[in-house]
Amino acid sequence: MSGAVGDVIQEVRTRVRTGGISPRDELVEIRHMVEDILAQSAIAPKDAPDHECPQELVNEIANQVSGFGPLQSLLDDPSVEEIWINEPGRIFVARNGKSELTSVMLGDAEVRGLVERMLASSGRRVDLSNPFVDATLPDGSRLHVAIPDITRKHWSVNIRKYVMGSKSLDTLVSAGTLTNQAAAFLQACVVAGLNIVVSGATQAGKTTLMNALLNSAPSSDRVITCEEVFELQLISPDWVALQTRQTSLEGTGEIPLRRLIKEALRMRPTRLVVGEVRQEEALDLLVAMNAGMPSMCSLHANGSREAISKLCLLPMLAGANISAEFVVPTVASVLDIVVHIALQPDGTRRVQQITNVTGRVEGNSIEMGDVFTFQNGSLQPQGVFPGKLERFQANGIDLASLVGV
Repeated sequence: MSGAVGDVIQEVRTRVRTGGISPRDELVEIRHMVEDILAQSAIAPKDAPDHECPQELVNEIANQVSGFGPLQSLLDDPSVEEIWINEPGRIFVARNGKSELTSVMLGDAEVRGLVERMLASSGRRVDLSNPFVDATLPDGSRLHVAIPDITRKHWSVNIRKYVMGSKSLDTLVSAGTLTNQAAAFLQACVVAGLNIVVSGATQAGKTTLMNALLNSAPSSDRVITCEEVFELQLISPDWVALQTRQTSLEGTGEIPLRRLIKEALRMRPTRLVVGEVRQEEALDLLVAMNAGMPSMCSLHANGSREAISKLCLLPMLAGANISAEFVVPTVASVLDIVVHIALQPDGTRRVQQITNVTGRVEGNSIEMGDVFTFQNGSLQPQGVFPGKLERFQANGIDLASLVGV
């Protein structure tokens, strides 16, 4: 960037400060300001790089002031799903589930400055005493940062873009993630108030699938969501979203996920959602399910059966007094459906299994049966009927048409 362009950026920032303009909310005003200053200067397009036209120069300067600099074009690109920085000169993106190295180059100071700007609206921080941070950007994208000496040398930055929108099950059917029959069955499970776990690996599409499932819930439901950082985006007219909070500089004020679940139960929910279960908060979720609260969560697992095994293990992290003798039969009695989704080699996301939990236990093994399984290139019904038929009947749902072979 030339010194003349830097002077223009500085002049724009000065006018923004003195004019009381919000760089994030008044983008059109910022662009007009940049155009006016450039029109009065002699740098455009003479001092601009050969490949740039005046409009590209306006975009570059506006992004430096109101956006996130060189990363803004990647954030604006709808084909980019995720952006990550391994070091200032190695910035990658994911498109259609596949990674590629970009030509964007930054300096160490630029990376740090961009992270500070990204965190400014979240109230969260990253420093030597707190070398990791999760936060949500203004557009809903999720930011994760790790800094030295946790990383070897450079700041590591991941931005998982908010590309989900308010997707529906129909949208996922159109994308090939689900079949019409499987989508109709899952919608019936949501309407019937079954407890559902969505499992899969990182980037498999768990949050997108959960969002679509929740958007198929009756509009009369009061939904309370608990997340580490805000990711879910529902269309429900009666929805409250909660997120965790880090400790303050004084080491106080932390609000963990377990606390959110307990507080959510005091907010008169008719459906409780935990964005992702990772640790001992699984116990609080099981307790809520056991109290008759229709619930949904996601977790990392390699398949439906592995998800069940993990959900039997995580609650025991809450304390030595939590035993398998309590957890295993509780999971078997309260959990109804596991939906496993996976990222395919070609970058598409597809549901691989929809599994029913029968409620029966043999030793420490929970009996399960696949209602749908991915076979011969599509999600096929297996002729297995889920439990709790009375809930489907109470809602006038004909299961035979939904799970019949």
